[in-house]
Amino acid sequence: MDNGMESMLDTYLFETNSLLDQLDEMLVKDEKLGDFSSDDVNEIFRIMHTIKGSSAMMEFGSLSSIAHHIEDLFFYIRDKGIDSLSAQHKKELFNLMFRSEDCLRGQVEKVESGEPLDTDMDAFASEINNFLKKISNAPEEASVNTQSPAETKADSAAPVVEENLPKDSSAVCFIHVFLDEGIGMENLRAFMIVNALKECELDFRYYPENMESNPDSCAVIIEDGFYMAFDSEETAAKAGDLLRTQNHIRSYELAAVPEAAPAPAAPEPAPAPETSRQPAPATQNEAAPKPQTPAKQTPATPVKQNLISVNLMKLDDLQAIVGEIVITESMVTSAPELNQLSRDAYDNFMKSARQLRKLTDDLQDIAMSLRMVPISGVFQKMNRIVRDMKQKLGKDVRLTLIGEDTEIDKTIVDSIQDPIMHMVRNAMDHGIEDDANDRIRAGKNSQGEIILSASHTSGEVMITISDDGKGMDPDKLLAKAKERGILTKPESEYSRKEALGLVMLPGFSTNQTVTEFSGRGVGMDVVKKNVESVGGVVSLTSELGKGTTFLMKIPLTLAIMDGMKVTVGSSIFTIPIANIRQSFKILPDEIIRDENGSEMVERMGSFYPIVRLHQFYGIETEITNLEDGILMWIESSDRSFCLFVDDLIGEQQVVVKPLPVFLNSFELKNFGVGGCTILGDGNISIILDVPSLYTATLENI
Repeated sequence: MDNGMESMLDTYLFETNSLLDQLDEMLVKDEKLGDFSSDDVNEIFRIMHTIKGSSAMMEFGSLSSIAHHIEDLFFYIRDKGIDSLSAQHKKELFNLMFRSEDCLRGQVEKVESGEPLDTDMDAFASEINNFLKKISNAPEEASVNTQSPAETKADSAAPVVEENLPKDSSAVCFIHVFLDEGIGMENLRAFMIVNALKECELDFRYYPENMESNPDSCAVIIEDGFYMAFDSEETAAKAGDLLRTQNHIRSYELAAVPEAAPAPAAPEPAPAPETSRQPAPATQNEAAPKPQTPAKQTPATPVKQNLISVNLMKLDDLQAIVGEIVITESMVTSAPELNQLSRDAYDNFMKSARQLRKLTDDLQDIAMSLRMVPISGVFQKMNRIVRDMKQKLGKDVRLTLIGEDTEIDKTIVDSIQDPIMHMVRNAMDHGIEDDANDRIRAGKNSQGEIILSASHTSGEVMITISDDGKGMDPDKLLAKAKERGILTKPESEYSRKEALGLVMLPGFSTNQTVTEFSGRGVGMDVVKKNVESVGGVVSLTSELGKGTTFLMKIPLTLAIMDGMKVTVGSSIFTIPIANIRQSFKILPDEIIRDENGSEMVERMGSFYPIVRLHQFYGIETEITNLEDGILMWIESSDRSFCLFVDDLIGEQQVVVKPLPVFLNSFELKNFGVGGCTILGDGNISIILDVPSLYTATLENI
């Protein structure tokens, strides 16, 4: 496949997946309300029309066929009005549309994976047609009313006269074609229509002549449509019949050259092109005022051109280059040769360096913003998960979404979609009680609730999935783990947190039988691995009888951050600036010890524990007295403590690099290591992960 076809395929997949996501969100919303709005009916019709046309252009027959049948169905519903359907029919329509969406997604996934598409879609197509017959109560009437828009516009009428026709001396007549608005790639879609007619051995010319190779012709086709010139009216008539079968055609009309036109039509040049934008059945006088609609809407075209889809690999390359620029800038500004410059030369250099730093910061911000997307896309998909499981499990559960607008790196969003899905399914299957009466007896609402929330905090995203179900019993978890032989120490030595963490071990499941949704012992293991693969951590809390909460801490981005370099012995560590509240020196009498002998220091009316970094990591250093070093007051969320280091080097932008894969088995994330970075002098500095460092040093694990 050449680059042009690959680009078209990427565009097709992006467009189709976006439309299916839009459809899914719309269906879930409308089902909750119990009805389709008229606007949503029109939108679903438009979505199916677009998928049908683009799939036909890409020669994906199964996708085009299903979309076409759904389009016919909603053409009828749009014509008759959604209120013409009974409540039972609307319920059946929702179920049919969800199955249709799944069918279309299944075919799109096959396209993405390079698998052959299904060739026989007759069974599902018959199901759609049977439902159409059911709601129409008259098959004959349905066949009339379910003609596609292109078919209804194809009725012949007397040729109209246009003054600004292409210069073609041999042409007897023209067909003026207008495409649907907002379909994209108008020049290629027009060429596909032209090519389809030429394959039927029709002889004609088309204008713009170079539409297939000139992307600039898109603007011309959007504004004025395109023309086909014929040497005989018979050929034009055959072409008109064939145009009825083509996709993405809003309207078309037969246009006569001025010499062959009736005299009364010649003095009216202005209405002619406008009239051509209306369906043929309308009279000339009626059509005259309506054609203004396309002309009025054309100013919106530049807005669409302001938005483009970019291959994620290109953004990855851009991010990598920006990271190297940041490292190179640091190497240049910290070069020891600068000390040999004169005062004036050094000042001039630093002035230029500050300007370079400003530009680098701006470039970094732009590169990172390009990759940031709202998490709402992932959250909205969970509505469908809950909806399907409600029906299959017979549980009454509502899903509450909080913080949908929270933005996160695109790569991270893709990586956490499966973990969130697993945890929502787990909450539905395990968490929420099977019997609503059990909830009522426990003093709860009969309807269960799952809360999915996201928020920003100091350079990371906090995602929680909580339910108000039956919760987890640590003792039962320990007993189950013992039964499966996966305990690594005596039961008595397991803390509550460790016992709850057993659910994330491979092969662990509390289900006695394997169901469609759980029982295989792989779901929570996948959650842990996927979250850790993007530098995050997952934890859970649970209270028996009240519910369970999963917490994921995900880095906002894996790119670049501001860090403070500190020394401990011969080692250099980097602390994220976002976590630093204050740095200070203390006197010996300011040190306080609690009942356990742990060191603490008072700041702003509160007492904070002191963590000696050299002791925790076993680093040799000559600075062991607190008054000789520096205390860094750092915090993350509701956790605050003071970190004892030898000295401060200074602030620097650093490129976050993941640790080598072979180090994953050591679980360094649990010991406060978040990654590493390359310094300006080529040395490597460990980036501290403040939350996990607090957990490792001060919490009882």
